[in-house]
Amino acid sequence: MNTRTAEERQREIVRAARTTGSVDVTALAAELGVAKETIRRDLRALEDHGLVRRTHGGAYPVESAGFETTLAFRSTSHVPEKRRIAAAAAELLGDAETVFVDEGFTPQLIAEALPTDRPLTVVTASLPVAGALAEAENVSVLLLGGRVRSGTLATVDHWTTKMLAGFVIDLAYIGANGISRDHGLTTPDPAVSEVKAQAIRAARRTVFAGVHTKFGAVSFCRFAAIGELETIVTSTLLPASEAHRYSLQGPQILRV
Repeated sequence: MNTRTAEERQREIVRAARTTGSVDVTALAAELGVAKETIRRDLRALEDHGLVRRTHGGAYPVESAGFETTLAFRSTSHVPEKRRIAAAAAELLGDAETVFVDEGFTPQLIAEALPTDRPLTVVTASLPVAGALAEAENVSVLLLGGRVRSGTLATVDHWTTKMLAGFVIDLAYIGANGISRDHGLTTPDPAVSEVKAQAIRAARRTVFAGVHTKFGAVSFCRFAAIGELETIVTSTLLPASEAHRYSLQGPQILRV
C-alpha cells in the first residue's frame, strides 16, 4: 500500500525531473504505485507552483532560483533543435562588426556558426565561447573578466558588467532560462541577470535564440522585455499561433 503523502510524492517527481531532465506519467505511476490520474494531478499542482512545465504525457523542470541546469546537461538536451536555431541565428549577423555572445550551449553553437571570412570582434563572458573562437581566423575575442560560475563557466559580478558598460556592440546574441509574454526574459541568478541586461543596453540589436521549451517558462530574475528584442529565433516546435502572440510585442519571429 502506498503511504506517501501528495507533498512527498510531488517532491519525488520534481527531484526525478531535475535529475533526468523530464518525467513520464506512465513511468511515474508505476514507480510511485499510484494511478496515472493522480500523477497528472500532481503535475498540474507542480505546474501551478512554477516547478515543472507539462508536456503531452509528462513534464520537464522549470529552472528557478534554487535550480539551474549545468552547461554539461544543456549540451545533451534538444541538440539537433539547438543546432538548427544556432545556424539561423548566425545568419542574422548582417554587417555587424562587434558581437556579444551570451553564456550557454545554444549561444556557444551560434559562436561556432559565425563566419570567419571577415573581421569580427566577439565579446563574451563565456569561457567555452572564448575557447571555441580563440583560434578562428579574422575573429578577435574579448573575454569579460569576473568571477567564474562553475555550472555555466561564465564570468559575472561588477567586473564583468563594468567592462561591458564601456562598449557599444552592434549585435547581442542572448539566451535565457525562460521567455514569457507577461514576464519577458528571465534567468535564475541575479548576477547573470545583470550581465545579460548590461549586454542588451550596450547593443544596437538584440537576438534571442532558444528552444521551444523555454517559452512560457518563468525564472527568478527578469532582465529584458520582449519588445527589446529585434528577433526571436526558435524552432517549429513552438506553435505558429504562439509565435504570433510574441511577434505582437515587436520582435520578428523565426521558426526553423
